[in-house]
Amino acid sequence: MHPKRATYERSPYRLELLPVVPAFHRRARKKGRLEKGQLVYYGPMPAYYGIGEVKRVVGEYVAVDFRGTGTFGVHEDVFEPQYLMAIPASTMALL
Repeated sequence: MHPKRATYERSPYRLELLPVVPAFHRRARKKGRLEKGQLVYYGPMPAYYGIGEVKRVVGEYVAVDFRGTGTFGVHEDVFEPQYLMAIPASTMALL
């Protein structure tokens, strides 16, 4: 008997267009503050979480609602800011 595997639909976004930015990279460490309502993605592997909206910033942590747009099907998670990359409005039209 095979274990049940989770299946997720393909993301509605073209996540392959987002550049991979590891958390230790200079670009991830030197950026502006993330704010509520801002669109972001998980820098080290964009396809894992997809594109999400910042819901809360609490101290040094950021809560993001991904609405299941990535392959992991995550709806909300909390990250340190160096793992998140802001998505400029001009890039959203391409995704």
